[in-house]
Amino acid sequence: MNEIIVRESGKNKFAQEIITGNHILIADEPIASGGNDTGPSPYDFLLIALGTCTSMTLRMYADLKKIPLEKITVKLKHEKIHESDCANCENTNSKIDLIDRQIDLQGNLTQEQRIKLLNIANKCPVHLTLTSKIIINSKLI
Repeated sequence: MNEIIVRESGKNKFAQEIITGNHILIADEPIASGGNDTGPSPYDFLLIALGTCTSMTLRMYADLKKIPLEKITVKLKHEKIHESDCANCENTNSKIDLIDRQIDLQGNLTQEQRIKLLNIANKCPVHLTLTSKIIINSKLI
């Protein structure tokens, strides 16, 4: 398993340097949230993870099954909504996270293939992680 290191970059209040393998990324908050917008926000990275996993999973499946999928585009948005705005929510006084994922599949696809690909998108590993119980062990070092 690849270890990821996140540390303050010292460039501004919220800017972070992210080191993963041979890659160095930058994260920050938008200007409206007190950052300098020098990189994606933490929630942007969450959506990036879901979007890239969705696209990669669809590509892998389409290639394996020889489905004529030419191009995949995934558009994502994240917002906090009141549970009162959510059907089937238990507590209507708090907020929940809502991710809107729109998947554009291009190619000479049948309706059956499109439906199957949507089902596969919902099985990408990041989607499954985000919709399962997550345990985060934190400790000071």
